[in-house]
Amino acid sequence: MHQPTFRSKPLRLAAVLLAMASLPAIAHHGWSTYDQTKPLTVTGKVVESHYENPHATIRVDAQGKRWFAVLAPVSRMESRGATQEKVAVGKQVTLVGYQSKEKADEMRVERITVDGGQTVELR
Repeated sequence: MHQPTFRSKPLRLAAVLLAMASLPAIAHHGWSTYDQTKPLTVTGKVVESHYENPHATIRVDAQGKRWFAVLAPVSRMESRGATQEKVAVGKQVTLVGYQSKEKADEMRVERITVDGGQTVELR
């Protein structure tokens, strides 16, 4: 079987573009969609947890509302003591962060306290 060679610039460019298009979108997004002028504190129970990159996320039932909370990247969470077990379903958390300007039930979390214990700075 003949392997294609990418000696010409158009073929190399096409190969690079194809490879880029096939990757999942993992580019980091900006935080401008969160209202940093109004800090928000939410306390409730974790009902869903996704401990994966690019950011860990949890859903929290608090004050009659279900919040979608964007946490930090997993490596930062772990290095600061916010392990997967600490943000697992059923844990009581207090989140301090900023509400999304676009989604009424979403927030970006700056710090998290789990089960009334240690507070972890995420940013």
